[in-house]
Amino acid sequence: RNGDRAMKVEVLGCSGAEFPGFNPPGFLIDGKILLDAGTIGASLSENAQWKIRHIVVSHAHLDHIRGIPFLADNIIIKNKRHNVTVIGIAQVLKSLKNNLLNNKIWPDFTMIPNAEKAVIRFLEVKHGKQIEINGYKITAYRVNHSVPATGYIIHDRRGKRLLYTGDTGPTTAIWKEAGRIKIDRAIIEVSFPNKMEAMAVETGHLTPRLLKKELDKINIPPDKILITHPKPQHLKTIRSEIKRLGIPNIRLLKDGEVINI
Repeated sequence: RNGDRAMKVEVLGCSGAEFPGFNPPGFLIDGKILLDAGTIGASLSENAQWKIRHIVVSHAHLDHIRGIPFLADNIIIKNKRHNVTVIGIAQVLKSLKNNLLNNKIWPDFTMIPNAEKAVIRFLEVKHGKQIEINGYKITAYRVNHSVPATGYIIHDRRGKRLLYTGDTGPTTAIWKEAGRIKIDRAIIEVSFPNKMEAMAVETGHLTPRLLKKELDKINIPPDKILITHPKPQHLKTIRSEIKRLGIPNIRLLKDGEVINI
C-alpha cells in the first residue's frame, strides 16, 4: 500500500499550446491516476499506459482530454481486458460522450467491446463532494473558465495535499477551501503575460498579476507553487513576470519532471 510513500507526480505535459518539446497538460500520480489527459501516448511506454486506471478531468477542452481516445484505442488493439475510469463533473462527461466518443469523431469506447466490458467508464463527481481512489481523497471545486470546469484538491493518507486548478481565471471556491487547510503543492495555471490580461479574463485564464491576486485570497500560502499551462510563445515574459512577483517557492513546471510530495 502507498500508506507512507510520497505522492509521485510525473509531469507528462504542462503547456498551454502544442509545439515540439511542449506537451498539453497531463500529471500522472503514482503511475496510476492521471490528472488531465492532454498527453499520454506521446510520453508513456505501452506498459506505463496499461497502469493508468483513473483519469481525472478538469474540463472538456481538447488539450486536456485528447489522450483519452488514443489510450482507449491502444487498450483495444492490445486486447487488454481492463477498463479506465474517466472522472469529471456531469457536463464534462456529457461533452466527452456527445462530442468526442460519439462514433463520428472517434469510436464510442464507453460501449466497446460492449456495455458491460467497456474500455472507458465514466464516474461523475460533484463539486464539494469527496471521492476516494487508491487511498487518495479527491474533491472537486468549481473554477472559472470558458466552459464548465473543475479544480481538484487531492490528499493522501499522510495528510499531504496537492491542489490543481486546471484552467481558470479569477475564482473563489477552490481558494476558500485552500485557505482553510495546508496545501503542500499547488499546480496553478498561468497562461498569458500581464499585457494580455483582457484576453486572459475573457477566456478564463490567469496572468502573473492575476495569480498574485488569487494567492492573496489564501491565508496560508501553499508550501510550493508550480506553474502550468503557459503559452510557449510567451514563456520568457511569463517566467520573468512570475519572478518579479517576489513570491517565495514559486516556479514554472517542465515536461518530464517528477515531483515528490
